Amino acid sequence: MNLDTQPIAAVAACFGIHDTCTDISIIESGHINCTYKVSFEKPDGQTINYLFQKINLNVFKDPDKLMHNIVAVTAHLRKKIIAAGGDPERETLTFLQAVDGKYYTVCENNAHWRVCNFVDNTYSCDSIDNNEVFFNSGAAFGRFQRLLSDFDGSALYETIPDFHNTKKRFEALQEAIKNDIAHRADSVRDEIAFALAREKDCSVLVDMIADGALPLRVTHNDTKLNNILFDNDTNEGICIVDLDTVMPGLSLYDFGDSIRFGANTAAEDEKDVSKVSLSLPLYESYVSGYLSTAGSSLTSKEIELLPFSAKLMTYECGIRFLTDYLNGDTYFKIHYPEHNLVRCHTQFALVADIERKLEQMSAITAKAAALYKD
Repeated sequence: MNLDTQPIAAVAACFGIHDTCTDISIIESGHINCTYKVSFEKPDGQTINYLFQKINLNVFKDPDKLMHNIVAVTAHLRKKIIAAGGDPERETLTFLQAVDGKYYTVCENNAHWRVCNFVDNTYSCDSIDNNEVFFNSGAAFGRFQRLLSDFDGSALYETIPDFHNTKKRFEALQEAIKNDIAHRADSVRDEIAFALAREKDCSVLVDMIADGALPLRVTHNDTKLNNILFDNDTNEGICIVDLDTVMPGLSLYDFGDSIRFGANTAAEDEKDVSKVSLSLPLYESYVSGYLSTAGSSLTSKEIELLPFSAKLMTYECGIRFLTDYLNGDTYFKIHYPEHNLVRCHTQFALVADIERKLEQMSAITAKAAALYKD
């Protein structure tokens, strides 16, 4: 594999790194940016590791706004971590400033590079092995939310406008049904009916934002398990990574998407929907972990809506898959012709199971909230 390491030395110089490069390895887990772990030996023999990332300009078209958001958020986190007596070099990412004052540099062929610290002695997970992992995951994202609870979300750029505006996602589905570009609407009438029957859910959170009933916060918007670094010794989630989609939003977006992804008993593209369900033990683990760290910073209305957010984010994801299927699979990468439809089936099956379990989820949430109210 071509590691594209030719510009590493030039990038290092642009960021004032003049130590001896001893190793370069590619980080495979990311799907958008090209990421490398680069090791340097200092004059005293000490090794220091960095992450070098080549920004994907096809996805992130405005690197100035992208880095403004990331640097503002990580600087705030750093101050809060230091004030709490923590270790900012391990508990948040720190991006280096280039010699020209920017937080990225432009190299040959218009390649945009950025550099941040590499957090040693940590690991990441792609799947949930036990309830403790999911509890620690919830605690990590809850802590992220709490530390940023006094950050003015309106100071950030909306890098992906209306990303979780479910009303607009629903309107896009309606347009896809109307246009029927791929001539598939007749074959998915049941799926369309399922989606249309839940139209009223789409406006719940959007309207509450407009009414001021829910506070605008900083949201991560990609709360997958593998975006947490866990400490090798304690197994605690200590650092949230992949901050490219950080922008203004609702805490409920991040929580709901975590449950959609992590508490499903089946894979996102499981063809046998009988295997799809919402695991109440996993839900309890995550909401307990999340409220153990974020509870004091959330409003009672936010806590009350946590179970609903899991349903809404799952529903939103499902209608996005259905929309893309009707449009001829132009957005999500697929591996076979019905892939988006299979994903839609999985999400809708999970929505239906969440609806059956909402009362239980609410009781679990209330119990956790009472336990961690202080």
